[in-house]
Amino acid sequence: MKIYVTRHGQTDYNKDRLMQGRSDIPLNGTGTAQAQATKEKIGDVKFDAVYASPLIRAVQTASIISGYAQEDIIKDDRIIEADFGKYEKANYMKLPLPMKLYWMYPEVFSAPKTVESIKSMVKRTSEFLKELEEKDYENVLVVCHGGIIRPIRGYLEDAKRGFIWRPRPANCEVFVYESKDGKHRLVEDIK
Repeated sequence: MKIYVTRHGQTDYNKDRLMQGRSDIPLNGTGTAQAQATKEKIGDVKFDAVYASPLIRAVQTASIISGYAQEDIIKDDRIIEADFGKYEKANYMKLPLPMKLYWMYPEVFSAPKTVESIKSMVKRTSEFLKELEEKDYENVLVVCHGGIIRPIRGYLEDAKRGFIWRPRPANCEVFVYESKDGKHRLVEDIK
């Protein structure tokens, strides 16, 4: 199976450097163009299934890239963005120190109160991926978010801590994994 994992296209919150989290913000014009460009870069891949976070920016991106109608996309809460709690909609450049440190170095600093922990993110994404491994797909698309893609990559790349935090994934950057018998190998990074 080939697993195509991507982050959604740009939104106005991305452009304005706001912590989007669970806010349900649609793609902006740039985000739509990014998703269309990604569709062209991927080419004629036929996806047996398309999974997305239930947030509209991920569903829109999934629909554009795959050609699936939004109602045919499998929405899964386990790949929704991290819950930023009271820091939702905060400007990245003005975050209080505890949140800034956690979001920059989650391997060192704990999540502030009201913010989802990296441990929780790793748990829910690994459950999603273990279930996905049982499917008989040739090609599958998974569209998620800039925070939650990091434990997804960690699982698929067998990262020691369970996540790959740096470098930060770009909007509509696609990580392509070859998956067989529970083993995964990154075969392409489409930017």
